[in-house]
Amino acid sequence: MHQVLKPKLLTVIQAGYTKKLFFADLTAGITVGVVALPLSIALAIASGAKPEQGLITAIIAGFVIAVLGGSRTQISGPTGAFIVIVYGIIQQYGYQGLVVATLIAGVLLILMGLFRMGALLKFVPYPVTVGFTSGIALLIFSSQLGDFLGLGINQVPADFVEKWISYGANISTLNRYSLLVGIASVLVIVYWSKITHRIPGMLVAIVLMTIAVQYFNIPVDTIQSRFGDVPNSFPTPHLPLVDWQLVKKMFAPGVTLALLAGLESLLSSVVADGMLGTRHRSNMELVAQGAGNIASVAFGGLPATGAIARTATNIKNGGRTPVAAVVHCVVLLVIFLFAGQWASLIPLATLAAVLIVVAYNMSEWREFLYLSKSTKSDLAVLLITFFLTVLVDLTTAIQVGVLLAAFLYLQRMSTNTQLRDISENFRERDDSEARDMSKISIPPGVEAFEIYGSLFFGAVEHFRDALRRVSGRPRVLILRMRDVLSIDASGLHSLSDLHNDLQRHGTVLVFSAISPPVFQLMKRSGFVDSVGKDKFGEDIFQAIEISRRFLAEETAEVLDPEEPSK
Repeated sequence: MHQVLKPKLLTVIQAGYTKKLFFADLTAGITVGVVALPLSIALAIASGAKPEQGLITAIIAGFVIAVLGGSRTQISGPTGAFIVIVYGIIQQYGYQGLVVATLIAGVLLILMGLFRMGALLKFVPYPVTVGFTSGIALLIFSSQLGDFLGLGINQVPADFVEKWISYGANISTLNRYSLLVGIASVLVIVYWSKITHRIPGMLVAIVLMTIAVQYFNIPVDTIQSRFGDVPNSFPTPHLPLVDWQLVKKMFAPGVTLALLAGLESLLSSVVADGMLGTRHRSNMELVAQGAGNIASVAFGGLPATGAIARTATNIKNGGRTPVAAVVHCVVLLVIFLFAGQWASLIPLATLAAVLIVVAYNMSEWREFLYLSKSTKSDLAVLLITFFLTVLVDLTTAIQVGVLLAAFLYLQRMSTNTQLRDISENFRERDDSEARDMSKISIPPGVEAFEIYGSLFFGAVEHFRDALRRVSGRPRVLILRMRDVLSIDASGLHSLSDLHNDLQRHGTVLVFSAISPPVFQLMKRSGFVDSVGKDKFGEDIFQAIEISRRFLAEETAEVLDPEEPSK
């Protein structure tokens, strides 16, 4: 059944928007607007653009996507994922090239949504996503090191290797004041959360460091010294005359922007759904992202997509409808119009510190280490995507990563697909799975499901959809996996998500008849220890006995609770 192309905001209004919801959205919108302020400026500067272009992007694209989007709580704007590709386009083709690439991406995103292609983006393998995300994080860190150290470099090279060579050649120009401001900013950002979560640490660091630099006249670069004053008025909206030759050059970067925007926005929507138990409309979200990107560059902005950290901040502060995202845009607009001139005083070392923390948070180093324990094919896809992102470019990395994953999948499937005469084996086998299946009796409160075939990245979404159709929440869920011959990192990640979700709702997950190769991979990755070795049965009979034991323990706790201490 196709998703309805209907904005969530319209659904919320038709369902009845209450005063209670409005005040919750208002509080969340103000908070996330304050969080988005330093990030929008820092991301724009890191992308090779002007500071105000980041604010324009967050305001215009954020508003359009909030009104048209398919997610209840999505916050959109400039993100770290775009820094590398936007910087490269601006350096080579200027802002005009970026406008054309973004327009191409916007049109592609709208077409993808209209043709119900939202589900296809879910087939990008997990190692590819982690590979290019980790690569982008390393590139962001590298791009900010010059400002963090205050190195006297007029034009930092775009290439990763050349950038580090340039840093080494200019290390003698290090500004110790910039380094101290940068370190102090990182410490404030990291440790402020231990004091309170209500006021974002990034904003506190920017305010404190800006005041300190101005009051003590500390000799460090600021936005004003590098870029001049930040304007406090919107440019007149217009779309440029498109040159066909430039369109041809920008088509590949435009496709990459569209793919990134689609992946990031849908991933952010999935994270939001997991936090609230809602379900987004992926196709409507793609249409909104396309429209938001077109509107952004019409006002002189940058590419935009769903921002996971800002979306999570919105939800944690009570945001429940797209109105919160609209409020966040209004807050940024007010700051832009009436306090923009103060933004020009922000030290560049502090903005560099903000993005270094962002790079660390998006590096996914734990997932990187987790995947290094997976299959050789997953590791190969991960490393190739990562190194191509860092050393070549993001477009090539995604293309090669997806193609390599597809070829390795075909190879894995051809290896697993075999035709054998097993009649004689059945006559001679005496293992427990050959016992009389009529003796199986599944107790109340237990549900059993059997997985057939390989649990790889292409089958994960079907597996999740099948589980969504399970009515109610059983006390014990048995997964019979005797016919699962292979599993990859995406399959393990999906099972891990299932285990965590069931655990939160008090449901025990039990596995039955896992093949030795699959079990060894689960054990090597740490999944078995995470779930518990006592929840793995050799066959369906043992799995049911394990389930009975958990049911009995649960019943005993209810009937014979511990006496309260006197």
